[in-house]
Amino acid sequence: MEWTDDAIILGTKRHGETSVLLEVMTRAHGRHMGLVRGGRSKRMQPVLQPGNGLMVTWRARLEGHVGQFTTELVTSRAASLMAKPLGTYGIQFLSELTRLLPERDPHPYLYQALSVIVDELNEGDVAGELLVRYELAMLEQLGFGLELDRCAATGISDNLVYVSPKSGRAVCAEAGRPYHDRMLPLPSFLRGEALGNRLTFTELADGFRLSAHFLDKYLYQPNQGHLPAIRDSFIKAVGKDLSLED
Repeated sequence: MEWTDDAIILGTKRHGETSVLLEVMTRAHGRHMGLVRGGRSKRMQPVLQPGNGLMVTWRARLEGHVGQFTTELVTSRAASLMAKPLGTYGIQFLSELTRLLPERDPHPYLYQALSVIVDELNEGDVAGELLVRYELAMLEQLGFGLELDRCAATGISDNLVYVSPKSGRAVCAEAGRPYHDRMLPLPSFLRGEALGNRLTFTELADGFRLSAHFLDKYLYQPNQGHLPAIRDSFIKAVGKDLSLED
């Protein structure tokens, strides 16, 4: 068995004295693992860092085997990602999110989204919005997509300000007013509205609260898991970055 694909590094694990088990998100083959012989060498260590883009070739005798990777560096991002807390926490958070995907299950849309986000982890508002959207895309790709384009009660697509925590469907202001204390806020950047100004931390926090509720409900709780602590670290880094710009 053999294939070659574009890949973004999610992480590595030590394997023996000189090798590593490399975990990547690929364009056509999903999240995938493979052994890199000599991966702990001085030459390879700077290459095999989270966030870097590779061209990988995977080989194995049988499809079910772990197999081996040979790698070629395409895009070096690790140094710039490690330069700021946003990048450091952001790539770790993205890796944790992507590990929710079943191994070897193709998700080309998520690969493309990931390839965009890893180059945008330097400004708090942009990085925050993209991470919220990636979480919602993860839910959709795994069969738990939210319906945010029209009101669940009236069918209209205007003045959508809430999301039902039970159904994951948007609710307009009028229909949701009697139950506002039980609803999740729908931030403006998820309503499809054109925004003239940069996002505030309050808007981003509402987005993270929304995605957290459904990630926990559909993906973490059923597997006796919890939202990763690195998520909070990233959100705090977003808040700090935005406060420095004020």
